[in-house]
Amino acid sequence: MTSPPPPPDSRPRTDPWHAFGYLVAGVAFYGLIGFGLDQWLGTSWLVAVGVVLGAVLGLYMTWKRVEPEDEHPAGTDRRQ
Repeated sequence: MTSPPPPPDSRPRTDPWHAFGYLVAGVAFYGLIGFGLDQWLGTSWLVAVGVVLGAVLGLYMTWKRVEPEDEHPAGTDRRQ
């Protein structure tokens, strides 16, 4: 007789390269937007804002990807 399979892990599995990709893509994309706006508007600080914003959004996307789903959707009674 074979033993039953182990219960599934409650945490979603993800590849660490996804997190790296989100961070690099966010920094590059928003950094380039900031660079373009710097050239267009004649400023020198928007590229830094774009890089920071891209890093923050990359971290947020990574967090949302690995966050476990709520077992009880909003509006349902959890006491049942």
